Amino acid sequence: MSRLQTTDNLTDEQQELLKLVRQFVDEQIIPVALELEHRDEYPTDIVEGMKEMGIFGLMIPEEYGGLGESLLTYALTVEEIARGWMSVSGIINTHFIVAYMILQHGTQEQKQHYLPRMATGEVRGAFSMSEPGMGSDVAAIKTKAVRQGESDEWIIDGQKMWLTNGGSSNLVAVLVRTDTGAGSVYKNMSTFLIDKEAGFGETAQGVTIPGKIDKMGYKGVDTTELVLTGHRSSSAQILGGEPGKGFYQMMDGVEVGRVNVAARACGVAMRAFELGIAYAQQRETFGKKIAEHQGILFRLADMATKVEASHQMMVKAARLKDAGARNDLEAGMAKYLASENCADVVEQSFRIHGGYGYSKEYEIERLYREAPMLLIGEGTAEIQKMIIGRRLLEEFQLKG
Repeated sequence: MSRLQTTDNLTDEQQELLKLVRQFVDEQIIPVALELEHRDEYPTDIVEGMKEMGIFGLMIPEEYGGLGESLLTYALTVEEIARGWMSVSGIINTHFIVAYMILQHGTQEQKQHYLPRMATGEVRGAFSMSEPGMGSDVAAIKTKAVRQGESDEWIIDGQKMWLTNGGSSNLVAVLVRTDTGAGSVYKNMSTFLIDKEAGFGETAQGVTIPGKIDKMGYKGVDTTELVLTGHRSSSAQILGGEPGKGFYQMMDGVEVGRVNVAARACGVAMRAFELGIAYAQQRETFGKKIAEHQGILFRLADMATKVEASHQMMVKAARLKDAGARNDLEAGMAKYLASENCADVVEQSFRIHGGYGYSKEYEIERLYREAPMLLIGEGTAEIQKMIIGRRLLEEFQLKG
């Protein structure tokens, strides 16, 4: 780990794991990321390497074949991987959220059926809340599952949007309306676990992945739509076995996902700082290295401070969750702070590079296109501020 990202009180096992991950990133990801990103090519070899290291099962308990590590260990691992290439961290992020949701809310049968194969990476997860035109308004979900009489069969119809791993996954956790008569719209939603084949087109009966969405950045990993047309499912595929709990299950998953996004932002920011400070010590203007100019020194100081502050906030949010404490305030703060700082650090590194930063031959150009995604993933800055503000009113409520 770098001097900026040291974390106290890690066990020898955690430190050894992170050392191996950093070595993997330096040797297997960074050398090929630029080429794969330019071709928008899925990083198959990198994924196979992560399978061998057990990263897909990092937080899955040992009884299900995983490593049984903490959220903190997972977040620090993601930070390292995002430092190499943010798209690779996206591949495991959605998988991790689905595995977490099954572990926390699934029936025993669902845990036994999915978790051992998710731990090896044989089953890879994606999750889906958003829909075209919906944005952050989860109450506006239109995709609907209708129960067939008194049977256990459900018919699902609708269109979902922005699925990371939509094509490469073979398990999707989908939030839909089930309209079971509850007073709150949020209690009329359920999460269905939908099995499909990896790929595009119709991947299962009534399940279609139209193709990859072309994006400004975040290349390599597939981002897709999901179209459900008369898809038949059963009560056994409802997460937890009972309808009406999907919204709260998804929010639990998104909460740990926010720690994950914060970790990814920390990794990208760290890489941007590394590139900036290295270039500043190589490039000369007016007879000296640009690192010796006061203006550049100020930039580097600002960048390093923001990298460290984001890292420590992310670590705090992860430790709270691991301790069993409520962490929605800290997770919101970590996601908000880290993503905003990341965008700023990347831009400052871009400015240090000058005209070369605009060239596709330089890594900072890729980071400059990737950082904006972190501003909106797992909730925009505005959503985070709403969460933070409401929690602050709870914490500091006036008495009397």
